[in-house]
Amino acid sequence: MSGIREPIDIFAEQRRSLGADCENCFGLCCTALYFSASEGFPNDKEAGQPCRNLQENFRCSIYQDLQGLGLKGCMAFDCFGAGPKVSRLSYGGRDWRRSPEFREQMFEVFLVIRQLQEMLWYLTEAETLQAAHSIHEALRILREETEGLTLLSPGELLKMDVPLYRTEINTLLLQTSELVRASVCQERNIQAGVLKTFKRRSSLVAADLRETDLRGANLRGACLIAADLSGSDLGGADLIGADLRDADLSGTDLSHSIFLTQPQLNTAKGDKRTKLPPLLFYPRQWSLD
Repeated sequence: MSGIREPIDIFAEQRRSLGADCENCFGLCCTALYFSASEGFPNDKEAGQPCRNLQENFRCSIYQDLQGLGLKGCMAFDCFGAGPKVSRLSYGGRDWRRSPEFREQMFEVFLVIRQLQEMLWYLTEAETLQAAHSIHEALRILREETEGLTLLSPGELLKMDVPLYRTEINTLLLQTSELVRASVCQERNIQAGVLKTFKRRSSLVAADLRETDLRGANLRGACLIAADLSGSDLGGADLIGADLRDADLSGTDLSHSIFLTQPQLNTAKGDKRTKLPPLLFYPRQWSLD
């Protein structure tokens, strides 16, 4: 598929700031979140309780052994850069151990900023999509506004109606998706609307999709757990919110898919033949031999 994205160099630095950076975080994901052993975490724990493997320096004592221990939940998680932003900017380098008066608030702020950072990821990508050129200015304005919100004081952040704000952003992302998928139709000289479109949150558990033409498909929110997508081409396919846990992406071309995130990739299976979009990377648990 030719030229789905604008040159991405100007967005590279910002996109990198939307990824995990554990060295500059006070172990917020290991503390603020609820854990369940059944979901691939070390043990059951309540939100606000530090993981038993979190060390005094906020590093994980078993990080190098996560794959061997089968801790898929830990390997899949990505905070979109919320952890370091909260640790270094929102609280100016004050951590929840030495400043316990901020502990509970810091964890709540982390949950808000993680959602905003995820929205920034999608908005930043949308600005690179050529087919959405007509709404690039609206996307830019909303991206800059969202970036500004992440810099608000903790008190102001906690007053936000995040679900309402997400709805506003989703409206623009839906327009982006429609424009991209329509351009795929045009490029392939087929009537708009013919491309495979699944219902919202379609259940495709363990589905064999190897022979299905998924270029330009609407897979928003689809449940693709353990689905076989090996060798397929998802050029222009919208994957926002799709559940890819244990999906087989071996040899799958995702390079021109849209709205795919690192956490989604981290839960799937793939190999060295899998083609990824710009600025996403091969999960360390994939076999790349």
